[in-house]
Order: sequence, then structure tokens, then C-alpha cells
Amino acid sequence: MQDRTLDVICLGRSSVDLYGEQVGGRLEDMQSFAKYVGGCATNISVGCSRLGLKSALITRVGDEQMGSFIRQTLIDEGVDISHVTTDPERLSALVILGIRDLQTSPHIFYRENCADMALSGEHIDPAYIASAKALVLTGTHFSQPGVEEASRKAQAAAKKAGTKVVLDIDYRPVAWGLTSHGDGESRFVESADVTAHVQTILADCDLIVGTEEEIHIAGGSTNTLQAVKNIRALSQAAIVVKRGPMGCVVFPDVIPDDLEKGITVTGRKIEVFNTLGAGDGFMSGFLRGWVAGEDWETCCRFGNACGAIVVSRHGCAPAIPSWQELQIFLEEGSSEIRLRHDKKLSHIHRTTNRKKQWREVCAIAFDHRGQFEEIAEKNSASPEDISQFKRLIAEGARNASDNSAGFGVIIDDKYGFDSLAQASDGTLWVARPVELPGSRPLQFEGGPNIAATLHDWPESHVAKCLVSYHPNDDQALKDAQIQTVSNLYEACLTTGHDMLLEVIPPQNGMDPEQALLTAMGEFYDAGIMPDWWKLSPPRATETWEKISALIEARDPWCRGVLMLGLNAPMDELRAGFELAAAYPVCKGFAVGRSLFYSAAEDWFAKDITDAEATARIARNYRELLQTWRDARTSSAAQE
Repeated sequence: MQDRTLDVICLGRSSVDLYGEQVGGRLEDMQSFAKYVGGCATNISVGCSRLGLKSALITRVGDEQMGSFIRQTLIDEGVDISHVTTDPERLSALVILGIRDLQTSPHIFYRENCADMALSGEHIDPAYIASAKALVLTGTHFSQPGVEEASRKAQAAAKKAGTKVVLDIDYRPVAWGLTSHGDGESRFVESADVTAHVQTILADCDLIVGTEEEIHIAGGSTNTLQAVKNIRALSQAAIVVKRGPMGCVVFPDVIPDDLEKGITVTGRKIEVFNTLGAGDGFMSGFLRGWVAGEDWETCCRFGNACGAIVVSRHGCAPAIPSWQELQIFLEEGSSEIRLRHDKKLSHIHRTTNRKKQWREVCAIAFDHRGQFEEIAEKNSASPEDISQFKRLIAEGARNASDNSAGFGVIIDDKYGFDSLAQASDGTLWVARPVELPGSRPLQFEGGPNIAATLHDWPESHVAKCLVSYHPNDDQALKDAQIQTVSNLYEACLTTGHDMLLEVIPPQNGMDPEQALLTAMGEFYDAGIMPDWWKLSPPRATETWEKISALIEARDPWCRGVLMLGLNAPMDELRAGFELAAAYPVCKGFAVGRSLFYSAAEDWFAKDITDAEATARIARNYRELLQTWRDARTSSAAQE
């Protein structure tokens, strides 16, 4: 087994879940929805990957934007999608759901002739199944002839190859045609036909997992102990019964006469916020232990903890913890019965489950508004001219970027909306400003309700905020600025946006680099943990050492520091880069006027053409990019 390239392959449902964001109301009254990937097999594949297993998914998606969303999310989560196929005729499955109360979670399944239910035997490669330690099958994919053929072929291939077979009973009565579309949330309808069908699967399984209701359907009895005994009569698989807040119980071999005499592991007491996805979280955690050969108690602890974390949050797949988060929760627990209110755990969850990692960011920043307004007024130019020049900046920088994975932009939506839209293609690092230019104390350009502003942004956009803050400022000014930045930070947590904090201390009777370090510490003291810092390049190695140590101590999951330019000449930037390149906390730069300002002056004065301006900006960006890469290479060679 040790030479297998995959730990787990999941086979089954993939969908887009549209979760009502207004909790405690009818689905009819939902006003907005959060979009997540969904489907039992998809959720488990994501959960296993987050917990450190090499996971894969076998399913089908539509040839449309929702199918692309599922694919990209799986890629971002580290799931192997080499056997996720695209159906040219059918749409990706869709589920609309809400959280009415702890007992009621209305679902509407849009699964008529959908892509994932068009999986068939021809999509199963026995050699691929043999590359995994375990295959996870889901009960829903035995409910229709085509997907049943695929599931049985995969099961047979697994048995032949020695791949362990796991069955998540995943009983959805609506998928078996036992309820109406409006009763999609129903979890149990007694059916002798379904029981007989499911029981034909059991003999060739190594692990069977289900809630008590799912054990009832598989065992053909509403008495849980009798149902477990009935399953044992058909299969030698280990049987795991999930019991919600009571934890779980495992029966690895002989079934005792008392349910409580199985291997019982209770869960932690937490407030249930959302029961949906608890089973997928449990399975992910349990498999993390089972595939690694842990004892049953450890597998159960992993499963129970993951289930508890998931039921405390909104959504299914996005709520499953990372391995780091799970370990911290098991070791430290939480003082909050409402886990979603545990700030430390929430921060670890957010930062260790980021959708995209950026090893490097080399951004051109042209979110300037006041400077462009001044130069436009000087040359009797219009706002449309500003927008046109920003398009030239974007074109020049992109032409020179050589499709670098770290290419990025900081663009405003006041004059750069067209450029912002063009850049938002999913490949670039994109940030946009929120501050009112020149405001001190800090104000937001879109008004005080910053959460409403960010709600209208694509999630991939980084909220960049420039604050002129000095530790020697009047306390009232400092308090006002920290409160405003805190409001932004909380809004980013709510909307899922990264936050970049650019701190430029004004001159105020303190060494500038010490002022910067002190300011960063005061923001951390206020509970503000930016995903990114944008800072002037320190001129001393000692300052870089202190910045690195500060970030490591206060937020080791911070993405890092980007260096700003402040219209510095290239020689000065080069010196800063050469110093910064030795420090892993520095991930690159976000420089603007040093690259485009001279071209802007000549272009607005009509001394150069569009093509000449674009070429000059491209040349400057290319030179700066090469300077940074040379500095990194030189630093690496010296290590």
C-alpha cells in the first residue's frame, strides 16, 4: 500500500450548493446565497485533502461556468481531478438550501438529468482505482442504473487491486424517488426495495459508515442494534454508526448485545449551527486516521472533531477544518461553545484553507486617484483620459509580465474599472483600494459601511487600505484610525476577502523604521491580522529581522510583505530589493509611480503616443521584475 500514489478516491455527487445567507427564515424568504461546492463525494474529497491526504474525485460536471467553478475549487483544494470528466450535454447539479432551525434545513435538488448522474462504467479506469489505498463509494450513486454501473465497476476493480472499499451510505430518499422535490431535506423513508438494493453492496466493503437512520435503511430495521447485526450478517466490514452530539460507535468485528458496548467515543459539547455537512466532515476526519492506520479511538476522535467544527459553521466543504486546525482543536479545545465565535480557531481555519497560495507577487500599483486628477487638471484632460491611461498601464505591464504566476495589479474602480474587469480573469493577483485618498483619520471612499462595499466585490479581490498612522499621534486620532481599520478587517472576515494593510507613518519625531515596527505591533494588539502588509523597504537588515520576527510571533499564517515604491528611482528600489530578497517574509513588490509617472506626464501633455507610453511602462516593469528576480537568485545562491 505504501507505494500507492493516492490515499483516497471518492466517487459520487458533485454540485454547486447555494446556501441561503439569512439563517432562521424560510427558504422562500432568502435574499442572498453563498456559493460552495457540494455533494457528498466532493465534500469528502476536499476534506481529506485539507487534512493532509492525497485525495481524488471521480465525477462529472457540466460544460459551463458552474462546472468550471467545481473544477477550479477542487484544484485550489489540492484534489486530483484527472478523472473529473466534462459532460457536453448536461448541466452541473445544483442544490438550493437554507438553515431554518436546528431540525429543519430545506433543500431543493436540481438533479434532473444532471452531469454527475451521467457517470457510467466507461468513466472508470481500473488502473486508477488501483493507484489508491481506499475507494469511497456513496449510496446515492447506486440509486440509478448508470451511476450504479460505475460504482460497481469501481468496487470490483478495488477488490481486485487490494484497494480498501469504504461505503458512505449517504441515504437521500429524494434521490431514490421516495419523496417530492419539496421534501428534499428528508433523511429517512422506510423502503424494503432500497434496503434490498443497498444490501447487495455490503459484502465487498471494508468500512461502512452511516447515521443511525442510514444504518436503519442498510440493515432493514429501525432498531439500530438489530440493523447493525443484520449488516454484520451480510458483511465483515467495520461498521461505524454516527450519533450526532453523542459521538460515534464502531463495531470492527463481533456485534455485542448492547449498542453501547461497541467502541464508543463521545464528542465535544458545542452549539449546533448547521447540521448539513456534518457527516462529510466526520468521514473526512475518520478517513484521515483510518487510512494512516490509527486505532479506532483516534479515528473516531478525528471524525467527531471534524463533524463538530463543521456543524458550527455555514456551509459544508468550506467548513471542514485543515489538519493544523484539527490538531489545535483537539489539543486546546475551545472556550466557546459556539465555535464560529472562537477568533483563534476561525483565524486558523481561514488562513490555513486559503483558496490560492501566492509564493510571489510582483504587482504594478496604479490605484492612484488624486495624483491623476492633478495631472489631468494641469493638462486640461478629462476623467475618460485618466481611464484610458490606466488601460495603457495595464496593457504595458501585462505585456512585460511574461505570464508570470506572480503578476499582480492594484487598481481602483473609479478610473480603472475597465482595467480591473480585464484583470479579474482568475489568473492575476488583484487588489483594489478602499481608503478615501488623503483622509486622516482614515475614511472609506465608498462610505462607512465597508462590508456593503466588499459584498459587491468578487471574492478574489484583495481589499487594500492605506493608512497614515504614527505611534506618536494623538491618542484620539490613533483610536479612530484603529477602529476604522478594525471595521475593515471584520468586513473582510465576513465577506471572505484578503486584506492588505499599507502603513506609512508620517514624520513625527521617531526613527521611521521604529515607527513602522511599533505601528504594526499596535495593529496586532488591536486584533487586526492583515493577510498582507505593504511597507516601505527597510534600509537595515536589523529592521527586516524584526519585521520577520514580529509577523512570525503574532501571525505565522500571514501571507507576507509587499514592498511599495513611493516614486523612488530605480537605483533606490534595487537597493531595497537586494536587502529584502534574503527574507522569506517578503513576497515581492507593489510599485506604481516609479514605473508609470514619467510616461503619464508626457502622455497627458501629448508628447508621446499610446504605443510609446505602453512601451515605456512595459520596459520599466520588465526591468523592475528582473531586478527582483536577480536579487532573489543572488540571495538563494548565498545561502
